[in-house]
Amino acid sequence: MIIDKNIKKYIVYSQDSIVNALKKISDNKEQIIFSVDEYGVLEGVLTDGDFRRWIVKQENIDLNQPVELAVNKNYRYVNKEESNENIEKLFEEKIGFIPVVDEKHHLVAIAKRDSNKMEIGDFVLDENSPSFLIAEIGNNHNGSLEIAKTLIDKAVEAGADCAKFQLRNLNSLYKNAGNANDASEDLGSQYTLDLLSRFQLSNEKMIEAFEYCKSKGILPLCTPWDSESLQLLEEYGMPAYKLASADLTNHELLIEMARTGKPLICSTGMSKEDEIKKAVRILKREGAPYVLLHCNSTYPAPFKDVHLNYMDRLTEIGQCLVGYSGHERGINVAIAAVSKGAKVIEKHFTLDRNMEGNDHKVSLLPDEFKMMVQAIREVELALGTSQERIMSQGELINRENLAKSLVINCDLKEGEIIEEQMIEIKSPGKGLQPNRKAELIGKPAKRDFKPGEFFYESDLKEEFVKPKEHYQFGHRWGVPVRYHDFKSILEKTSPDFLEFHLSYKDLDENLDDYFDSVYDMDFVVHMPELFAGDHLLDFCSFDEEYRQHSVKEAQRVINITRELQKYFSKSRRTLIVTNMGGFTKDAPLAPSERQKYYDLIEKSLSELDMEGVEIIPQTMPPFPWHFGGQRYQNLFMDPADTVAFCERNNMRVCFDTSHSKLACNYHNWSFAEFIKQIGPYTAYLHIVDAEGVDGEGLQIGEGEIDFPALVEGLLKYASNAAFIPEIWQGHKNNGEGFWIALNRLEEAYQTVKNTN
Repeated sequence: MIIDKNIKKYIVYSQDSIVNALKKISDNKEQIIFSVDEYGVLEGVLTDGDFRRWIVKQENIDLNQPVELAVNKNYRYVNKEESNENIEKLFEEKIGFIPVVDEKHHLVAIAKRDSNKMEIGDFVLDENSPSFLIAEIGNNHNGSLEIAKTLIDKAVEAGADCAKFQLRNLNSLYKNAGNANDASEDLGSQYTLDLLSRFQLSNEKMIEAFEYCKSKGILPLCTPWDSESLQLLEEYGMPAYKLASADLTNHELLIEMARTGKPLICSTGMSKEDEIKKAVRILKREGAPYVLLHCNSTYPAPFKDVHLNYMDRLTEIGQCLVGYSGHERGINVAIAAVSKGAKVIEKHFTLDRNMEGNDHKVSLLPDEFKMMVQAIREVELALGTSQERIMSQGELINRENLAKSLVINCDLKEGEIIEEQMIEIKSPGKGLQPNRKAELIGKPAKRDFKPGEFFYESDLKEEFVKPKEHYQFGHRWGVPVRYHDFKSILEKTSPDFLEFHLSYKDLDENLDDYFDSVYDMDFVVHMPELFAGDHLLDFCSFDEEYRQHSVKEAQRVINITRELQKYFSKSRRTLIVTNMGGFTKDAPLAPSERQKYYDLIEKSLSELDMEGVEIIPQTMPPFPWHFGGQRYQNLFMDPADTVAFCERNNMRVCFDTSHSKLACNYHNWSFAEFIKQIGPYTAYLHIVDAEGVDGEGLQIGEGEIDFPALVEGLLKYASNAAFIPEIWQGHKNNGEGFWIALNRLEEAYQTVKNTN
């Protein structure tokens, strides 16, 4: 149980609107808020369940009414004088929060049952969160505010979440009032006192360092070593505290820190297990939110003495989140600790290990800390989930290319029975996997087959989706095609245009082999990403020869597009969709580095003869898949970058909804706001679903995109754009994936039409 005294995020005033209360519930991510009057007197509780019970009773729903009309006024509460032991007994299976009030019924705290979640500033720590990474500056500033500020800058550059310091009142802390010249002190104490007396920052300079952290966007924290220091930090408004290993048995200071109501990060170095258990009992009794850090307080700690496996035991003892505070050399143990479940990592941080002071010797340099951060973030991604295994997008791509499928070896009419001798196993893996063979045998064919055709999942289903000749949308629409299949597509349906998604092999084809008449429609070209010789198109490569080769290949595509125009009577200035490049292999670019890449793209475009065509960059995902391998994308993700590029070059874009939803997920951007910003610059749309940060190309309705909301936004901000359903492998089985997508999109357009 935790007694949370940071109640601002839980409070709404009685006269606030219901809609504002619901926003607060969404923002605090706790599914509950408490209604108080203007004096802070508790009046009611509103949970998701309370809201549902209220709304079903309403004939006319008005969310702008005061929240006092919707709150539950029959709630359980406790007085602040109640013991924590008694409060804990009140929790039931359905109760996760109990308001704590004073004698005048003012809300003063919230008792929460869940102790495996903790907030430190804007960071939320729980079982699924990234690790909270602390650059422990301590006294490694050696008494210089300028060095402290440099350390803060370097911590920010290295990717630390927090810069932590230490504060001591030597006069009250030491029995000799911090006299570094006391000859009676032991050698170790005398050495420590000498360093502290010379290398402490004054209180005023310490506060200035905290403020500098805030100005640089990194959270400042501090370890108070005594009551006077704690009081100073409380007056400043420190959001959380670190308890030093040396003070885990200092119960008076521990209790004083716990009673601040602030989150505590408690190191357990130099303590025996029974001492850790006693500290935990105090923390629980006081209702303090806490994390226990496994630690060996030796400088440097021998690897054999680290015992990372003790973190499991520490989790049992503390019944809380655990972390690791490391004093060993290097970064490997801290990385391993994250794989063991550490949610806080603390490592000492210095500019120079040769500086005077014991902590410098076990500290990481800025580049080392940065390497550790990158490795930890990679490990966190790699840990993933222990739930049912699903294939990644890259695996799906490679399975298509490398695996085997079930194919038919004879003609077969719709309705005839599929027999075992008709089925063979062949590459590639485009169709049903070989282990599905038994499911096909004895089934009536859902369609006509020719020898060599693949069996698909739909051949096992009752319903077989077929295209409609006409669809009703609010935008012009088309279908992705290749040279070899566009005629069969046009036999099934009547799109406004076709998008030819070219491969580098298509550039050498004779168009007369595929086109023998003029079509009364328009067309779009999608430029290949990959050209002969494993050349990935990149207009902003700093390898000049590589960049020039990309320009040369792009010009070939433009020339072929001009040749195609004679076959399409409605073609005017043909759109060519392209990925401009700007990917990196090992890590994303810093935002400050992007402009020089955009400059190279502009240079490459200036070298192209684009008469009769319009090149439109495609909006990009954070982790694009290039034929089964993943890279980091840097350009045409950020809407501000993209809009600036369009305005600077008088260009438009192809808005890929899947790519951009993934970018929004990764960067925590609003997708609705993204549509609003990019819509006016959109010439063309690839409409497709997405999930997570790299799940692109999903079927409509099988990812995270709200398609009625998307359609509404596109009709408002990109009303003149045309679209195709860019479903990954949608062309398989005679375009089945496209027909499913078009049916579902038609429903979304109809929903918006009916709503408006």
